[in-house]
Amino acid sequence: MSDGHTRGWSPRTDEVLRRAGWRPGRLVPTDTWESILRERGSFVAHDAARRFLSEFGALVTYGWPADTITTSSAIRFDPLKAGWEDERFAWASREAGASLYPVGTADEGAGFLGITEDGALHLVRDRVELLAETTDRALDRLVEAQAARSALWTPDAPAAEHAFWRRLHTVETGRDAGLRWSEETDRVLRAGGWFPGRSVPTETWERILLETGEFEIHDAARRFLAEFGAVGAPYREPWDSMPWMEFSLDPLLAIWDAEIIEDLAERAGVDLYPIGMRDRGNQHLAMAEDGSVYAGMDDVWLLAPTADEAVQKLTSRIRPTASY
Repeated sequence: MSDGHTRGWSPRTDEVLRRAGWRPGRLVPTDTWESILRERGSFVAHDAARRFLSEFGALVTYGWPADTITTSSAIRFDPLKAGWEDERFAWASREAGASLYPVGTADEGAGFLGITEDGALHLVRDRVELLAETTDRALDRLVEAQAARSALWTPDAPAAEHAFWRRLHTVETGRDAGLRWSEETDRVLRAGGWFPGRSVPTETWERILLETGEFEIHDAARRFLAEFGAVGAPYREPWDSMPWMEFSLDPLLAIWDAEIIEDLAERAGVDLYPIGMRDRGNQHLAMAEDGSVYAGMDDVWLLAPTADEAVQKLTSRIRPTASY
């Protein structure tokens, strides 16, 4: 059994990582993340990034014991949070003097985490800070920071505007908009990362969900995620400025919710595979083998009988007069 003496981190870091889902020998494919980041910027993964993400990717650490401080400073090893932030990472790489590849976020997204080819982890905010020369020591420092009101704990820091809202004003709808779905749906999907012919590998999502929740993917979910996986419309303040309900087609949002998905499937009377969430985490989205999409949390209902109808409903306005 691994402990702080067989790795370069402390026993406390070892416990925090284990509670987050890490285990010795963890190895998940990184193809899905790499493919999507190539779509969303000039991100080229190097071996150090692949090694880090294969061991720690998709984990979320809240520190231990969890409290209002450690929860606010959550570390999320999700590289996709850096989508369309390639210019910022180019600047950060120049500041660091080495190429940085995104591996996650710190402090609820207030800062990005980037790793160099030699494995040094950096924190990217208004400046670039070297956390440590080695991954294990950097993880130690992050866990230590979660235990106190440190420089990583900045809940009042203003969040930068999500790239989705900038893209919404600049993307052009396709010539076939209005045939498959409405022109506005086409615009929202494109701003969220979709484009005609999109097909991303789904192995990363499949492996992680199989290992953590024993989810067995079916063909309909695989086809859906290949086209729409990681597409979404993020929340923004104030709440009444949202034209649509927030949604994220990220199946890993159900990583620890196998019992909930199983309960929804039992209530729906069909096998369901998670495909994302909406309404700021209040509703799971899941797909049946026939391609129908269900939504729910405490209860379940049919959102739409087909994938295209589902994305049309996800992008339907809840506030007709709200502007982009």
